[in-house]
Amino acid sequence: MVTHIVLWKFHEEADGRSREENMRLAKEKLEALRGRIPGLLHIEVGLDTTGHPQAADVSLYSRLASWEALERYQVHPEHQAVLPFMRAVVSSRVSSDYESTGDDA
Repeated sequence: MVTHIVLWKFHEEADGRSREENMRLAKEKLEALRGRIPGLLHIEVGLDTTGHPQAADVSLYSRLASWEALERYQVHPEHQAVLPFMRAVVSSRVSSDYESTGDDA
């Protein structure tokens, strides 16, 4: 199993919407991937509530069945459809992918 985590900072305004509006829209678009991409076992999207300047605005936590499933997720048309929106509203992005056991203990 592979854990895929992405953290984004958003522009104050983009595409005629505020940061907060774009954050909510990003959450909707990303969560809409649930159940639509084979091998994507879990997806969770969180919006920062602290307002701390060093905090990420939006966090993605996902679990995929394998490294191959992560590769398929990256190029899947449903995922690719979200990317133009994200590129327009995001000022920075970091990610981490690692092998995980799947245990939630």
